[in-house]
Order: sequence, then structure tokens, then C-alpha cells
Amino acid sequence: MKKKFKDLLHHKYRSRTISFALIIGAYVIIEILMHSIRLSRLFTGMLVPCCCYIILALSLNLVVGFSGELSLGHAGFMAIGAFTAIIVSGLSTKMIPDTTIRLVLSILSGSVLSGIMGLLISVPVLKLSGDYLAIVTLAFGQIIKSLITNIYLGFDSDGIQFSFVTNELNLEQGKMLLSGPMGATDTAKISNFSSGILLIVLTLYIIYSLIDSKYGRAIMAARDDRIAAESIGINILRSKTLAFVVSAILAGAAGALYALNYSTLQPAKFDFNTSILALVYVVFGGLGNINGTILATTVLYILPELLRSLQDYRMLIYAIVLIIVMQLGSSVRLKRYIEQIKNRFTKKGVTQ
Repeated sequence: MKKKFKDLLHHKYRSRTISFALIIGAYVIIEILMHSIRLSRLFTGMLVPCCCYIILALSLNLVVGFSGELSLGHAGFMAIGAFTAIIVSGLSTKMIPDTTIRLVLSILSGSVLSGIMGLLISVPVLKLSGDYLAIVTLAFGQIIKSLITNIYLGFDSDGIQFSFVTNELNLEQGKMLLSGPMGATDTAKISNFSSGILLIVLTLYIIYSLIDSKYGRAIMAARDDRIAAESIGINILRSKTLAFVVSAILAGAAGALYALNYSTLQPAKFDFNTSILALVYVVFGGLGNINGTILATTVLYILPELLRSLQDYRMLIYAIVLIIVMQLGSSVRLKRYIEQIKNRFTKKGVTQ
């Protein structure tokens, strides 16, 4: 029993060390390359979005992998964080000229509002399970996108002006922050690769701290066996709500970082396809696998962009790579399963 506990402890810290080493190592290598040789504009332009999608995938893995619930509405939380950050950054430009402080404030605002929405949504949503929960979260994401599509928001000397559905704003020497279907235009680009790496590190710290705590063990116990978890006094709804809210906060932070990397951003960007894309990253990386999620997100995001020069064959090559990854993953799982069976029979033989 003591040896088994030591093995678990060793595995826990090994996984955590690998995660931080992957991120910090990648940051150091890319920074060296950017200062020593001139990287292409295409590659440097993918750095911040890649960081955002890693954070989004990690946040979704907290719900799908560790909590065991299928959520298809994370694009909605990302959208809340994104457009909240745009509004906060736009309104505080003159008051807070320092871009670093403004970036932190914008990310915090987007994260908090996403977390509040996650808490409000979790009350009715987490009473459902399986396909029903997936459908409701999908509807939530689409509702958020539709609401933002119909918002017109700006400010001038008279203060903040707001209109819904139709643009009735009459701004004099002011600025539009949100323009309905056109989304945000003329946004100050204040996020960068370093801030993306710091946010990934913070995300990893939050997730590892949660899953290694008693609350994380309760979340995974509720996932593995709901009846057994309830029988020992675990509050299932509270555990799943905690995972859902933390996941929403991290998705909002990813959206805020993403939005402040572009001068224009439309609400259509955060549609159903974005939620599915994040789910693909999680599934290919492995449910509950932090390091796998980081690697899968990086490869599956960068690969299509690098293949863009092969326009006619890009999606064909991408599909072939996905099939190969699936086959390799299946082979690895099959080998592990066979080894487990062999070990089980070996132990039985030794016991007899």
C-alpha cells in the first residue's frame, strides 16, 4: 500500500513537471528563434491564438475529462470573456495608458463575468447529464453568440451609449466598441506571446491545484461512480459545479487574451464549430490528460495553418494525419490493455 502511494505521488509530480517544462521550454526556444533568426509572420501570428486554444482545451478537459460531463458551450464562455475584455480595454484606454495593467484588468473582467455566467448556467444545466447536458450547453453557446451579434455599444463625451438589434447610436467624437454583426472594430492589440505563456502557466497551476486537492478527488469520484460517491457523503452537484465554474473562468480568460490580439473580431468566430474544435483537441489529447491536451492542441492548430500553402491538398493531408493519430492512439490503448491482462494473469499465477 505504501509503495502504491509513492508511485501515485511520483506520477503526480512527474506529470506536473512535464507540463510546466513543455510550456517553459517551448517559450524559451521560440524566444531564442525570434531574436536570432527572423521567423515568418505567419508563424509569429499563430503564437497568441495557439496559447488561447491551449487554455480553452485545458478548461474544457476539466469538465469533459475530469468531471465526466459533455459540454458543447465553451465557445459561449470564450465569447463572453472576449467581448467583455474589448469593452473594458476600450473604456479604460485614457484612464489606464499602461497596456500591461489594462491587459490584466481586461482578462480579469472577462474571466469574472464568464465565471458568473458559468455559475448561473450550472444550476439548471448540471441537473442534466449525457446528451441532454450537451444539447443545453450547445444552446447556451448559440444564445450568447446571437445576443452579442445584436449589441451596439459605444461611448462619447456624453458617456456610454447602448442599442440592441438596430444601430440607433448617435456618437459625436466618440468610438464604437461593438457594432452588431460586425463585432469589435479598431481594437487596441495589447496581448502578446509572453502574456499567453504566463496565462497557460497560471491555468496549469489552477487545474493541478484543483485536481490534486480534496475537491478534485471528489470531482473524479463523482465521475467514476456517482452512487458510490454519494454513499460516502460527496455532494455531486457542488463538485460538478466547481469544475464547471472554474472551467468557465479559464475559457473566459482565453477569450479575453484572444480578442485583444486582433484589431477586429466578429461574434461569428465563437460559433458551434469553435466548441467542437476544442472538444477535438481534448479527445485527441486524451480525456483527463493535461500533457496530451497541450500537445494535441498545438499540433492540430498549427498543422492546418502550415499546410495553407498546399491549398488544394491541405484538408486531405490534415485528414490523413488525424486518421494516423487515431490509429496510433488505438494501438497504444490496445497494447496497454493487453499488458494489463497479462499482469492480471501473472499476479493470479503468483498468488496461486
